[in-house]
Amino acid sequence: MSQVVGRDHWAMGHNRPLVFIGGPCVLEDLELALDIANYLKEVTTKIGMPFIFKASFDKANRTSIQSFRGPGLDKGLKILEQVKSRLNIPILSDIHDISQVTAAAEILDIIQIPAFLCRQTDLLAQAAKTEACINIKKGQFLAPWDMAQVIKKVTEYGNQNVILTERGTSFGYNNLVVDMRGLQIMRNLGFPVIFDATHSVQLPGGSGSCSDGQREFVPLLARAAVAAGVDGVFMEVYPDPQKARCDGANSVYLDQLEPMLTQMNTIHHTIHRSG
Repeated sequence: MSQVVGRDHWAMGHNRPLVFIGGPCVLEDLELALDIANYLKEVTTKIGMPFIFKASFDKANRTSIQSFRGPGLDKGLKILEQVKSRLNIPILSDIHDISQVTAAAEILDIIQIPAFLCRQTDLLAQAAKTEACINIKKGQFLAPWDMAQVIKKVTEYGNQNVILTERGTSFGYNNLVVDMRGLQIMRNLGFPVIFDATHSVQLPGGSGSCSDGQREFVPLLARAAVAAGVDGVFMEVYPDPQKARCDGANSVYLDQLEPMLTQMNTIHHTIHRSG
């Protein structure tokens, strides 16, 4: 059973509403970020689902050095601050370096540790010291029970505001697989668990100079994860994923999102009603 983490309007954990975390993979400009965030806020408000906007100011782990990384720390945080203040919504973004922690903590409601960096002790410790909520993505190379040691790297500094995110496990070359047992195993560690439905269908490096993806399986995996008892679901979304500058192959079309969220919410309510 996971403890409750977060604030009143977006808290997640034991017996709380299913939370949706969504947005474009990477920030492109303020106008697009506001358009997507506003649409997501309207949809989630309509169906009664807490919403947290997520977009990266820097994607430091792209496949190719030629890939678009985003606007960077300073400009990116200014965009996220505008989205947060104009729409009055919580914000999540990822950091990649200790030097980014202080500035990020001033804007972000949730600081995310990327999967590739989930064992970086100094980064986790510095993030923990901010007392912000820390979302740690499970590395593709870790077993779910390995996250117990990762959690300790945050809680040792007195920060109990921890969320874990499952994003699939490496399965051979250029492929990921999701073991639904791992969701329960991680929830048994005592903290909320988020399922990353779009990165879980990613094919890392599958297109040579960039990742590929199988977006057609996003709804299936999301439904299964909610049925397994996760506390929230994350999806990368975009008006037209074919035009997205990052992770378009696994991103969900905005106009296809509402029925998916409605279905997930129904499953979540059914699970909790039945105990």
